[in-house]
Amino acid sequence: MIRINLLPHREAKRKQKQAAFIAMLVLGGLLGVAVVLLVGGWNASRIAIQEQRNAALSTENAELDKKIKDIATLKEEINALKSRQQAVEDLQGDRNQPVYLFDELVRQTPEGVYLKGFEQNGQRVILNGYAQSQERVAELLRNLSGNSPWLERPDLTEVKAATITQGKIVRKAVEFTLAVNIKRARENEEGEDAKDGKGKAPLAGIAKAEGSKP
Repeated sequence: MIRINLLPHREAKRKQKQAAFIAMLVLGGLLGVAVVLLVGGWNASRIAIQEQRNAALSTENAELDKKIKDIATLKEEINALKSRQQAVEDLQGDRNQPVYLFDELVRQTPEGVYLKGFEQNGQRVILNGYAQSQERVAELLRNLSGNSPWLERPDLTEVKAATITQGKIVRKAVEFTLAVNIKRARENEEGEDAKDGKGKAPLAGIAKAEGSKP
């Protein structure tokens, strides 16, 4: 039996092309969705990894900050202990200051100068006295400024003409008031060490030069 196709040939081809186009669109859409899902999953995994790294860095930074704070606290405690220790040492050294002060005043007061009193306030000492002349006062200032290992930075605050009465004898004099600093024991030791270091350097250089001679 012979079959006769009554459908138009062109219409059949058109429908086939349309079906193939729709199939390609569907396949392309599915591929696009798959690509989007894959890229999204990859991005999500990268984001998760980065978030884990960020969390780890935050934890490490927090631990580092804590260690830094602990170190700062420890330094403050060490400095406080050093300050207390220094205060105790200064108190122990200051007990001998009156002895040093009297000894230095006896040593550094030139002839023609008479001290009538002094007042100590911390490391500052106020001296009152009489001198035969202003030159004697200047000599006392020089002695206190350069010759004394315990006294430093003298400052003449007042000088005026005065008279001294001894029985029937009246003498002209100069009345003065000056302030001077007394060093702490540790300051005096540091100054002596510095002088020793400066004094040893030239000797060491000479010895080295002599040793290098042929």
